[in-house]
Amino acid sequence: MTNPPDRPRVLPVSTPQDEQIFCGLGVSPGVAIGVAYLHDTGKVNVPEYKIAPNALEGERSRFVEAVARASRQVSLLQRKARSLPGSTGEELGYLLDAYQQMLKGSRLVRGVDRRISEERINAEAAVQWEIDQIVHGFAAMDDAYLAARIEDIRDVGRRLIRNLTKTPFKPFSLLPKNAVILAEELTPADTALLDPATVAGFATVLGGGASHTAIMARSLGLPAIVGMTGLVNRASDGATAVIDGAEGKVILNPSAETLAAYRCKRALFLKRRRHLHRLHKVPAITLDGTGISLQANLELPAEIDGVLAAGAAGIGLLRSEFLYMNRSDLPSEDEQYDIMLQMVQRLDGRPLTIRTLDAGGDKMPTSLGFGDGPNPALGLRAIRLSLKHPEILETQLAAILRVGAHGPVRILLPMISAVEELQAVRGVMEQVVRRLKRRHVAIASPLPPVGTMIEVPGAALAADALAWHSDFFAIGTNDLTQYTLAIDRADESVAYLYNPLHPAVLRLIQFSAEAALRARIPISICGEIAGDPRYTALLLGLGIRELSMAATNIPRVKQRVRGLDLVAATGRARVIMDQSDSARIARLVDDFNADALDVD
Repeated sequence: MTNPPDRPRVLPVSTPQDEQIFCGLGVSPGVAIGVAYLHDTGKVNVPEYKIAPNALEGERSRFVEAVARASRQVSLLQRKARSLPGSTGEELGYLLDAYQQMLKGSRLVRGVDRRISEERINAEAAVQWEIDQIVHGFAAMDDAYLAARIEDIRDVGRRLIRNLTKTPFKPFSLLPKNAVILAEELTPADTALLDPATVAGFATVLGGGASHTAIMARSLGLPAIVGMTGLVNRASDGATAVIDGAEGKVILNPSAETLAAYRCKRALFLKRRRHLHRLHKVPAITLDGTGISLQANLELPAEIDGVLAAGAAGIGLLRSEFLYMNRSDLPSEDEQYDIMLQMVQRLDGRPLTIRTLDAGGDKMPTSLGFGDGPNPALGLRAIRLSLKHPEILETQLAAILRVGAHGPVRILLPMISAVEELQAVRGVMEQVVRRLKRRHVAIASPLPPVGTMIEVPGAALAADALAWHSDFFAIGTNDLTQYTLAIDRADESVAYLYNPLHPAVLRLIQFSAEAALRARIPISICGEIAGDPRYTALLLGLGIRELSMAATNIPRVKQRVRGLDLVAATGRARVIMDQSDSARIARLVDDFNADALDVD
């Protein structure tokens, strides 16, 4: 297995042309060749000083004015977003709605006002302190998507600080043709202002793969890399630059040989992309005629255009946490119903699998108002939290049941570890059904299937019992691997030990698949390995027939499925399951893929 990347590093290569290679994390694939453009983000140094008691109200008013101005600025960006094409405009619009929520009585605004009053410090410093505290909490999250919201919080904070210090915003200007933008950081709003006709790609020092900026880059089709330590300090405007978004490399001042090689690689990438795009209407069927359902994981409603364009058979995992983030109140039943209804209508008969709220501990949305436990990863979270506070679960189930009257939906329960939890959820759902029927509200008939997410070892080991109380299984291999191996995948000091090909992890997947087969219920994989063609043959060989992944991975996995002989894959999976050494397993996987796996 390929280990997770280490800290981004700079690898200077001395050539007569002073060619230099910088390595980071590729977040949007593709090859860009163009002219380096150093973007100044206009970072502001924040002063801190004490406010006299008789000047506190004036300082609080100054902060209120800065918030109001920031809200007007975001409103202008919202108008700009409405003019952007397709999912790009929808994605930015959703993000800017969240920005407006953060500017209206959120934890951020309340916290700054409290610091000004209680600590008697100036508004700029109060904003910086509050942002730092919120970011510190988010940085500890074990969910990559939620942790990536750090970028959004910082962007709102920077906007407030610029307004308080009267520092003008420095937008993009006079970009050269085929600009390769190099920056300390790009905000999602920055990214939305990029014109793909002018910009070839970008690389930043800060950012993450699940950030809104990364999502925007993929939506715009721009090659992008984050985590480029040392890049900005060693680059110069006007230099020739190459971005390899798949491998996470930036090459400055490439030699003639390097430039020729990357021109060929870019041509090959574009050819492959055109070929894969033609697969979006082609069924995912193995060489021996077995149909495989390739569905999409969805973070945000705005991503649904990409899901449809990729030819997904449906949504295998809708992470409903977006409904609760960046707000101070809980979403109502009607609000959740309206958002999910739009998605069901867009899917036009394709199934929508909605995971109930998967939050708690160190990834607790502010709107829930609950505190952290002593061990967040093992504490009150996911289905445990929903059952502890049934009013949250009731509201969510009611919205899903109502949406089910308009199209096929499924309910997926996160972090189930015992049959009793399943029975408790079904009891809550029965109460909600009775309430809705008394109100003569249309609901799904028959009721939506209720599935169990297998993501803790206890659930996999109890899969036979859980299967008889579940309508389907979905294996979350990210958490299953983490909990099985006792490894925090967000901790880079042990991240190299995170290995989904570990024999213990594979045996838990096999045990769950066999339990589902005996109970005759569907089972899917919705972790990261589902979207990696390297694992496709092994997963299908273990009996999995449904895979759910990021929409952008569907064409590559479909290509692998269509070139796969299922009988041979099943035979190789049996050989693999007899092994006890991870390295041997990895070799068996890669040898089987050697002739067919398409590697970008």
